[in-house]
Amino acid sequence: MLHNVVPQGFAPFTVIEPRAAVSVIGLGYVGAVSTGCLSALGHRVVGVDVDPVKVAQINAGHAPLHEEGLQDLLTQGVADGLVSATDDIVAAVADTDVTFVSVGTPTAPDGGCDMRHIISAARGIGRALAIKEGYHVVVMRCSIPPGTTLGVMVPEIEEASGKVAGRDFGICFNPEFLREGVAIADFHAPPKTVIGASDERAAAVVARIYEKVDPNIILTSIEVAEMVKYVDNVWHATKVTFANEIGRLCKPLNVDSHEVMNIFVQDTKLNLSPYYLKPGFAFGGSCLPKEVRAVTHLAEELGVSLPLIGALTQSNRTQVETALEMVRATGARKVAVLGLAFKPGTDDLRESPILDVIAALTDAGVEVVAHDAAVTAETRIEAQLAYVEHAAPGLKRLAPKLAGMLAASAESAVAGADAVIVTHASDLYRQVVAPLVQPVIDVVRLFKARADQPTALCGIGW
Repeated sequence: MLHNVVPQGFAPFTVIEPRAAVSVIGLGYVGAVSTGCLSALGHRVVGVDVDPVKVAQINAGHAPLHEEGLQDLLTQGVADGLVSATDDIVAAVADTDVTFVSVGTPTAPDGGCDMRHIISAARGIGRALAIKEGYHVVVMRCSIPPGTTLGVMVPEIEEASGKVAGRDFGICFNPEFLREGVAIADFHAPPKTVIGASDERAAAVVARIYEKVDPNIILTSIEVAEMVKYVDNVWHATKVTFANEIGRLCKPLNVDSHEVMNIFVQDTKLNLSPYYLKPGFAFGGSCLPKEVRAVTHLAEELGVSLPLIGALTQSNRTQVETALEMVRATGARKVAVLGLAFKPGTDDLRESPILDVIAALTDAGVEVVAHDAAVTAETRIEAQLAYVEHAAPGLKRLAPKLAGMLAASAESAVAGADAVIVTHASDLYRQVVAPLVQPVIDVVRLFKARADQPTALCGIGW
C-alpha cells in the first residue's frame, strides 16, 4: 500500500521484479546494518568499501562495529551465501540489481556537506553501468542537501556511464531512520519508509525490497525525501535542546524537570502530534506570545540562559516581517486582508500577527480592507487590544481604526484590491481567491496541492 504524496505523472505500481540482488556502497554504520538486515530478508548483498579491514570482517561474518544483533545477522548471511564484501565497486554494481549508497557525508570546511565520497561512488557506479546490461536502480541513503541526488549524483553517473536516468537506470532517495543501539529492530519495524523516486519502475523495485517490513510505503519526490532526513534530525536536536532548557529553568526553581516532561509527553493530541507542525504564519493569541515572554523573563531573573526559547519571539517576528515584505513587494496601495483573528473560528484579536502587518501598512499610507467571518463591527476590538497594551503598543493605535476597515463580505473586501493577504484557511476564502489575478499572499496554505493553487498565489514557506 502506498500513501501520502504521489509525484505528478506516477501511476500505481505495476512492475513486479524478482528478489533483487543488492550492492551496498559504504560499510559504515548504515551500510553495515543494511547489509545484515537485507540479507535477513533473503536478498543477496555485496558490500563495498575502500577499507580492507571492513571488507575482511564482513567476509568473515564479523560486524565491523558494535550494534546489537548485527554480528548474528552477518554470520548467518555469510553462512547462507547471501553476504560478501569487496573493494571493487564496478564488479559489485555490475553483479547486482540495486545499489544502496551509504557513504559518509562529513562536514566540509565551510560548514556544508562534503561531496567527495558521493561523487566518487557515483563515478564508480557509472563505470559499472557502462558495461552492464539491463535496468539498474541506484538508491541514495546518506544525509545530503536537497537537490544533491538529481544535481550531483545523476550527472556524474550519466557522464561515466553514457546512460540516462529514468530510462536506462532508476534513481531513488530512501532516507534511513535507524537509532544506534536498536538499529536492527528499527529496520524491521520502521517508523516510516520513504521513497523518493525518479520513475515508477525504480520506486516499485525499492518498495518490493521493503514489503516484508513495511507495506505502507510513502512515495514522494526525491527532493522531499532528501529534506525529510534533515528535518527529522534537526527536530530531534530541537527536542533535546528544548528539554535541556526546561531542565535548566526548573533546577533553580526546585521543580522536578523529569516529572514536568513526563507529564508533558503524555499529551499526544497537541504536544506530540502533527498539530502546530505545518509551515504557516506566526503564532499569536492570548497565550503563546505571553507565555514565551514570561518564561524568557523568568529565566533572565534567574540568570539562566535559554537561547532556543529566547529566540522564539525573534523567529516569530521574522515570519511577520516576511509577510509584510511580500505585500510591500507588490507595490499595492490597497490591500485586502482575509482573516483578522489569530486563528479561524474565533473573534480573538489579541496579538493576532496580521494586525502587526496591518498597522505597518496603514502607517505607510496603504489602504486596508478586511474581512473575518467571526469579527464584526460589534466585536469589542479596543477592549481586546487593551489586553496587549504592554506587549504590542503599536496595536493599540490601530484599534480605533480597525472597525472601519471591515468589509461586509469577503467578495467586497477583495474587490478593487491591488493585493490580498489570506490568514485563515477556509472554503469561503478558497472560493474567493481562486479566480483572482492580483497577487495573493497566502500564509496558511489554502490549497494543499500545488497544482490546485492559482498562479498568482504564493506563501512564506511554499
